Amino acid sequence: MKTINTYIIALITGMIAISCSSDDDNTPQVINEDEVITTVRIQLANSIGLTTTLESVDADGDGPNPPVFSITGEPIIENTEYVGSVTFFNETVTPAENVTLEVIEESNEHQVFFTPASGLNVTTAYGNFDDNGNPLGTAFTLTTGEVSGGNFTVTLRHEPTKPNTGLADAGGDTDVEVTFGISVVIQ
Repeated sequence: MKTINTYIIALITGMIAISCSSDDDNTPQVINEDEVITTVRIQLANSIGLTTTLESVDADGDGPNPPVFSITGEPIIENTEYVGSVTFFNETVTPAENVTLEVIEESNEHQVFFTPASGLNVTTAYGNFDDNGNPLGTAFTLTTGEVSGGNFTVTLRHEPTKPNTGLADAGGDTDVEVTFGISVVIQ
């Protein structure tokens, strides 16, 4: 009987020792969460100093209130090249956080896409790139054609496939997507 009790105690002690072993050889993986973005600001400037600002502010983030869109400054004129920049902010914290700095720092894991609706006579070209020479898009050029109007959508993707041929095959998660109704007018 003592032998059985000794055997059971040894078995239980061994099981406890195994269940309490350390898993230090498995380093925890750092999870980089998607950014919180409440404001998207697009600045456009042409060669004669005319500037236009497109801004979307979604103050309650994923809350029930829709974003507020505004276009200020000069009209976007036909047959003109604009130097553009996109800035992302998290305004749920004080002071507001400029998320663009993180997007640029993690350029291999982000890409901004520009999608003009058919009928809107604008084209875009990337102005900055990640460490591997793939497009990032926080800097870009926008070139207008003849007078037109339509939607202009800006999408920030987190961990897209790079290189890609555009938004359709980029994959990844959408950090933010905003659509502006814009017009290209006569100078």
